[in-house]
Formats: sequence, C-alpha cells, structure tokens
Amino acid sequence: MKKDLQHSQDFFTLLQKANRGRLKVYTGPVAGVGKTYRMLEEAHSLQTQGADVVLAFIETHGRKKLEELLKGLEVIPRKKYEYKGVTVEEMDVDAVLKCKPQIAIVDEAAHTNTPLCRNAKRYQDILELLNAGINVICAFNIQHLESLSDIVKKFTNVTIYETIPDSFLKHADQVINVDLGVEDIIDRLQSGQIYGSEKISLALENFFKQENLIKLRELALREVAESIEQTNYSPRNVSLKEAIFASHQIMVCFLPERWSQRTLLKKASRLAGRLSKEWFVVYTETEEDSPEKIDLEKQRHLFSDIQFAKDLGAHIIHFKTEDCIKAWLEFAKKESITQLIIGRSEESWWREIFGLDILNSLLKQSKDLDIFIMGYNKDETESDA
Repeated sequence: MKKDLQHSQDFFTLLQKANRGRLKVYTGPVAGVGKTYRMLEEAHSLQTQGADVVLAFIETHGRKKLEELLKGLEVIPRKKYEYKGVTVEEMDVDAVLKCKPQIAIVDEAAHTNTPLCRNAKRYQDILELLNAGINVICAFNIQHLESLSDIVKKFTNVTIYETIPDSFLKHADQVINVDLGVEDIIDRLQSGQIYGSEKISLALENFFKQENLIKLRELALREVAESIEQTNYSPRNVSLKEAIFASHQIMVCFLPERWSQRTLLKKASRLAGRLSKEWFVVYTETEEDSPEKIDLEKQRHLFSDIQFAKDLGAHIIHFKTEDCIKAWLEFAKKESITQLIIGRSEESWWREIFGLDILNSLLKQSKDLDIFIMGYNKDETESDA
C-alpha cells in the first residue's frame, strides 16, 4: 500500500508541473484483477492530497467493494442516448470538459461508444480530455491492445472486437500492471466477484481457462515492461525529422493489395516495439497504382491500412516512382535503415516461377539488409476498425 501511495504522490507531482493533460494507464491480464479498485483507491488518495478529482466513467458491474469506494468522490452523470429503441449510457465528455477537473478517472477505455456519440471509441474521448489539459487515469485489459488482438485470438479462440491502438499506450506517462495469480483469478471468478453466476461456468470453459490466464499474464507483464523501458530509454514525442535521421530503424515495404494487410502491420508494430525502434511504412505508388487507375477494392484497403498504421505509431512515407524496389532501397540507404519488412504480395504465377516477382527481386538487390518476410490472413475483417 505504501508503494501504491508513492505512485499516487509521484503522479500528482507531475500533474502540478504539467501544462498538458497527462495519462496514466492501469492494465492487467483480464477483468477482475483489481484495476478499477486501484483507480478508485488512487482517486481517494489524490483527493486527500488536494487534487480536484472526478469520476468521468466508472463501471462497478454491481461489485459491492467498488460501489463502497464511490462514496466521497464526485461522479459525473452519464449521458443517455436513445439508439434503436434502447437507452444507452455513455461518458458525458462535454460535462467533463465543462467541469474541467484536474484529474478524470475513466474506466474501460477500449469501449465502443454508441454511433450517436461524436467519438467512436472511449479512448478517443480520453484523448479529447487530454487535449483540453485534463489529466486522465484510465484502465483496460491487455487483450484490447490492437497489436495483441491476433495473438490473443490464436490461443483463446476469442475475437477481440474492441481495441485500442498501440500509440495510445506508448504515449502514456505511467503504465501500471495490476497482476494477480492464476489461482486467485479463478477463485475470484468462482466466488462471483467478476461475473454473475450465470456466466461463471462458460468463462471457466473458455477465456478463463488456466492455460489462457497464464499466457495473458505473460503478455501483460511483457507489454508493461516494454513500455517502461521505452519511457526510460527512448526519446518521447519523437518528431518525424528526428525519426528519419535516426539510424537502424525498421521499414515496411508497402504495396496496395485487394485485402486488408492489418496482420502484417500488427507484426511490424510488435517487432518495432520489442526492439524499441521507430518504424516507417513506405508506400511506393507506381503509375498502375495511381488514384485514377487503382481498382476500388485496393483503394479502400489502402486508405484504411495506412490510417491503421498511423494509429499503431508508424511514420508514413509516400513516393511516386516507376521502380518500387529502387525507391525502397534508396530510402533505406539514405536514412540508414537496416531492417526491411515485406508481406507476400499477390503476383502472377509465372513471375514467381522465373523469380521476377517483387519479393525475389528485393531479396536479390538487398544483400546488405535484413529482410523479414511476413504472412497475413487474407480473410481478416475490418469489423473492429
């Protein structure tokens, strides 16, 4: 508890010196490990220190311990929307902005807002508060991090539809992992502290399997460790110019395809994160790929994927060229980039047989560079965009 209080005091000291909104994130392997509880405890601690704290959005899920902690704290009433005959309650961003507290507490940052809200996702509401100079303490489960969603799906067989871009976590001033042993998580679940009795058996048979919890804990611990390492050793708010002239960075050789390349971009983002490096998505536009000639399917995925790459924290570079490979290699040489990433592009079968496809040509012409060839699932949907 003393250590938690010190975290709270350190964060409050930062807030007093800050001119912009600062972000503190509580994350953890699954629901029920105590993220909301820790946020509410910190809210009381900060309030005791004289901070102006409001609960912008807290979800107790009927848990008595959490409801007890609401007492003595200012709660911003939720805004009600009528959508398809159902009353939906969302965070009232305008009310928080009008109140302009020193610190806003926001739960379930990965939540998707009703279409009637001006922001599609709650993390975008948080960004709006930060831009207005309001400091935010928020929480979300680690599986909601965009670049981890595919990894989580592989071992849990659960599709994560509500996601947060990695750039959101990377820009946090503090990231705290709320960890709990696997047996303790299962005990909490079985005792009804996480879900109602009607959901317990289903949860134990699926997402809350022991082997899943072990892997989710490992992901959470590793992700927070990496974010702390980047905060301590990497430049914060790196400008594009600084990133371009930094050495040994990572570059994605990007071409338009008739399917989403989000899996490729997620893998690139994970690699860059583990190596603590800036990364670029270099789109080389040939005459065949010009807006007047590119087919609508490619164009739709191209625009969507480039925006997705930006959300993951990539720097986007756009060249018009007659020779993609030449443009990639010249850019890599000029900017001291040593590692290239490319996906398996769609090519005519006869070009592949004779080694004339882009992948083989790049390998032949880039002997001094490390090339990562990554696959991607063509069936990936955009439903969580």
